[in-house]
Amino acid sequence: MTHETSMKQVAVSRPKITLLMVLCGVVGAAASGAVSAASVADEVPQRVVKYSPDTLNTDTGVRSLYHRIVQAAEDVCPITPGTRFVTTAVVECRAQSVARAVHKINNPRLAALYAASYKSG
Repeated sequence: MTHETSMKQVAVSRPKITLLMVLCGVVGAAASGAVSAASVADEVPQRVVKYSPDTLNTDTGVRSLYHRIVQAAEDVCPITPGTRFVTTAVVECRAQSVARAVHKINNPRLAALYAASYKSG
């Protein structure tokens, strides 16, 4: 029996619908008369993070993957250009993106690191 290590991937993406998107949609619908919900869902920014399931067997591998997921969340939920301030909406977007990616991977070590990081802020 041969041992093959297959690569897996997880998409880290912005939440599809946020309060801001809903408000923009309502205002846009009132102004234009129609809103295409399909185009919003199709245009959700995402970054794919590839990983080997074997790396989740070590603390170093788990920390590395978690760091890459957090970086991907920062890419898909950027701060407003020209400012250095991270808004509450951006913080929430990043938190939801990381939580979804960790949930999709479904690994106890990664979930424990996420829980510890989330509690410590």
